[in-house]
Amino acid sequence: MQVVLTALGGGCEAGDTLTAEALAALAQADCIVGAARLLKALPAGCTQNRLPATKPEAILEILLGQRGGCGCCAVVYSGDTGFYSGTRGLLPLLEKAGIPARVLPGISSVQLLAARLGRPWQDWARISAHGLACDAVAGVMQGRPAFFLTGGAGGPGGLAAQLVAAGLGGLALTVGENLSYPEERILHGSAEQFAGKEFAPLSVLLAEAAPTLPRRTPGWPDTAFVRGGTPMTKQLVRAAALAKLAVQPTDTTWDVGAGTGSVSVELALAAYAGHTYAVERDPEACALIRQNREKFCAWNLTLTQGHAPEALAALPPPDAVFIGGSGGALGQVVAAVLGANPHARLCIAAITLNTLQAALAALAEAGVAAEVSQLAASHTKTAGGQQLLLANNPVFLIVGNGA
Repeated sequence: MQVVLTALGGGCEAGDTLTAEALAALAQADCIVGAARLLKALPAGCTQNRLPATKPEAILEILLGQRGGCGCCAVVYSGDTGFYSGTRGLLPLLEKAGIPARVLPGISSVQLLAARLGRPWQDWARISAHGLACDAVAGVMQGRPAFFLTGGAGGPGGLAAQLVAAGLGGLALTVGENLSYPEERILHGSAEQFAGKEFAPLSVLLAEAAPTLPRRTPGWPDTAFVRGGTPMTKQLVRAAALAKLAVQPTDTTWDVGAGTGSVSVELALAAYAGHTYAVERDPEACALIRQNREKFCAWNLTLTQGHAPEALAALPPPDAVFIGGSGGALGQVVAAVLGANPHARLCIAAITLNTLQAALAALAEAGVAAEVSQLAASHTKTAGGQQLLLANNPVFLIVGNGA
């Protein structure tokens, strides 16, 4: 006998969120497979053989074992089959094993929370923090409300603590506890109020969008930054450096020798769904970086005050790195970058021939081919009714991509 399977979304685990189509499929099934808590919550009329399993491989093993005496099985998943569901792992295994399957959608937690709030959810960013490492700051920087499936260390309290640490303690949050159950609660507060608090294991979180600036092509005007007396990488150089680094939205980026943080801010805004780390040793420059971080709403920018390469050891592996200063330790900094990620993309800025030579030597030592570009920009200035061109110092950009 061939097994025919129905994978169905069981809603939010309370039996009254099952669709009529799902109830009909359960009534027709000879056996029902799913997590023990879901099997326990099934309607009283579902008296078929119930087999607890959650991993796709374990479910497939049960189905293969049923071929001799069961013609129709149902696999129950919580929520909706298309929203962070285990069906994603099961369906390819079924296809490979030659087991026909149909998929029935269910009511998801995002739908239930939106209904409770009387709000549409089509524009929400939807993120899973259920048993996964989750960057809550990146989630709220997408310019729209962020819905988080939560669980474990990624519960609402932990996610709220991340937002507070990034300076977003006042961000409005909503927690939905035990949605569809008698003990359901909808809680409203700020990240600061919810940080570190305990919530029910079955909870979801909605965070309103963080204040952000409009996304635009890299290369903000120099006058937009708080500068003080610290040297700053100029607009054209910043734009060229980000183009050379080919920064992606989810990248982890480093800015070593960050100065005013102008490049750090550009990296953070380009990698809005990732994270940027600015490394700077000078206290006055660090103060400027903090001001520019706040001014540009670069909430995914973290400042590390210290000397490179020592200060790099605790940072997560980078995808792209800009080196604007190294305190004479350029070779060690390049080695630290490639030691953290051999495939990292590097861009080193040099205004002296000595630094240019040191950069080429450091990349050669690391076995990385270098590409050198020279930027020699001039800008107009009016004097005596005439337009003059004033030249900036030439800047070398040395680019290397790890192996």
